[in-house]
Amino acid sequence: MSMSPTFILAQTANGEMTKEKALMLAEKFGVDVGEVDQEIQEILGLTKAEGVVVFAVIGGSPAELSGIKVKAVIKEVDIYEIRNLLDLGNALEKTLETPNFTVATYEPMTGVGVTGGLNFHFVRILQD
Repeated sequence: MSMSPTFILAQTANGEMTKEKALMLAEKFGVDVGEVDQEIQEILGLTKAEGVVVFAVIGGSPAELSGIKVKAVIKEVDIYEIRNLLDLGNALEKTLETPNFTVATYEPMTGVGVTGGLNFHFVRILQD
């Protein structure tokens, strides 16, 4: 499998990442998320059932401050491609401890004549 040098898949390290841990890290970031399944794919009009969709954004969190929106599909965290919850967990585990990182999201179309698009969010983690 060849990959673009820009993207690195966030792999599980020795099977340590679990869906539960990934969900806790997502909450720490400020989002309630779930994997895109066939039903979500149809609702959002996505071409494939792949990725992680944002169900809720926690007020005052790094996710909200960076502009992440409900119904957005998280596609990338820094250089890590996100295909499922484990990818998201591994990427957040690496990036939440840094002061700054980026998140790329796909936001589906919101109405008639409005197409969806890829958005990049700059995340700043406030340190004490």
